[in-house]
Amino acid sequence: MKRILLIAAVAFSACTPTRQAGLTKGPWQAQLNRADGGQIIFNFEVADSAGSQIIYVTNAGERMRVDEVNMEGDSVFIRMPFFDSEFKAAVYLNGSLKGKWIRHLADKDVDIDFYAQPGKSDRFAVTKPATRNVSGRWPTWFYDEPGKDSSFAIGEFSQQGSQVTGTFLTPSGDYRYLQGVVDGDSLKLSTFDGSHAYLFTAHIENDSTLSGGRFLAGITAKQQFSARKDSSARLQDATTLNTVKTPGAKLDFKFPDLEGKPVSIQDERFRNKAVIVQISGSWCPNCMDETAYLSEWYKKNKERGVEIVMLAYERTTDFEKSKKAAEGFAKRFDVTWPVLITGVTPSDPQKTEKTLPQLTGLKGFPTTIYLDRSGKVVEVHTGFNGPGTGEHYETYKKEFNALMDRLLD
Repeated sequence: MKRILLIAAVAFSACTPTRQAGLTKGPWQAQLNRADGGQIIFNFEVADSAGSQIIYVTNAGERMRVDEVNMEGDSVFIRMPFFDSEFKAAVYLNGSLKGKWIRHLADKDVDIDFYAQPGKSDRFAVTKPATRNVSGRWPTWFYDEPGKDSSFAIGEFSQQGSQVTGTFLTPSGDYRYLQGVVDGDSLKLSTFDGSHAYLFTAHIENDSTLSGGRFLAGITAKQQFSARKDSSARLQDATTLNTVKTPGAKLDFKFPDLEGKPVSIQDERFRNKAVIVQISGSWCPNCMDETAYLSEWYKKNKERGVEIVMLAYERTTDFEKSKKAAEGFAKRFDVTWPVLITGVTPSDPQKTEKTLPQLTGLKGFPTTIYLDRSGKVVEVHTGFNGPGTGEHYETYKKEFNALMDRLLD
């Protein structure tokens, strides 16, 4: 009887919250547990920095630094650096975490169960050797139900042994860094960055067919998908999705900056300069990747006669709430150009007419508008292929610099 009681006590204590100095350092495996039984798996690392603990969320080649990690008794509070989301969890005697991932939306908060275990560096268990290799280019159709309207993307994957990395390319951007495995004839990929929380699973029928695909996004969203390998597959040209109504048109806008001061594209600051107009938002992961690139590029090139201005479309029309979100975004990427609050949400069907009526219609975020020194629009580029897309990111940088060289010559 004493032995049974002792075992029970040990089992209970392992699941009991405890006060401790901090989180276990090293690799962790985490999961978001959906109400429908789906589990979105991701990884992070805990490290020390200047006497405090920080976290790196890891997805393939990305290490996203999270430095707002606060311990209070047997609880930990982790605030993501972007997208207004956070974790609140209890710390247990075995070092694990259990709590909630909370997203702060414009009009409400939503949450999902969260669990994390230290000392686990794997993302998905591999129970069988890979019988297929998914490396290559995969035109993919996502749909709610078979026979219903579908959306198109192109999956690009690289496989080494059982390990897989890659992304999906769409006309409005990419799904950023995906990481996973091929387990026998099953494909599993996931990512988490504070906004994107994605899980993709599919059966690999043969070397050119994925079937039975399931895509879980966030707390409740889900779709099905199928794919066929085709190295020649291409997306629509990103410069044709949205254009100016009249060739050579000039923009005409005025919005308040983060201090409430009105800024116009007609201001002296932009006169006789090449101008990059960012259509962006603090909620947008692809906007994050674009801004990270532009921030470094601008520091090196601003003396050449170029300006950047960001038009922020936040999830609320409230200026103070939008300002707070945009300020955090701008600070994280050391944005040194004007960030203007449009007061229009990205879901507003009249967003183009209310902000940039010279355009045919905003099709995605980010969208980037390039103006020559006379103020004329020379190109409108929808979407952004970020560093998670590999060679496409390198192509973007090459084409971007060639365009800017022409505008600044």
